[in-house]
Amino acid sequence: MLEQYGAIAILAGVAFIFPFIPLIASAMIHIRRPTHEKLLAYECGIDTIGRSWVQFKSSYFLYALAFVLFDVETAFLYPWAVVFRSMNAPAFLAMFVFMAILLLGLWYAWKKGALEWK
Repeated sequence: MLEQYGAIAILAGVAFIFPFIPLIASAMIHIRRPTHEKLLAYECGIDTIGRSWVQFKSSYFLYALAFVLFDVETAFLYPWAVVFRSMNAPAFLAMFVFMAILLLGLWYAWKKGALEWK
């Protein structure tokens, strides 16, 4: 039984160390030669006219979050639709509750005006 935990510990150690390897390698290899173009705010495109800092309304972010939420939930519906005919009653009830929660969330977002593009 300890052998299994040893394999998990090795995997956890590798998973913890692995992201730091590219960071350390890039810090060692990085060549610092700042040019005029690299010191500009944007390395490509045209120069900005006026202020570069623009604040967006929070409703844009709420709209994007609602889209991502319902988009991910659609991915959960696909496997359910594939096995729809072979499901039993508790699985159908569970998906019905899931859909009810989704519709309740959609109704709440609609009521609060999070889906209106202003």
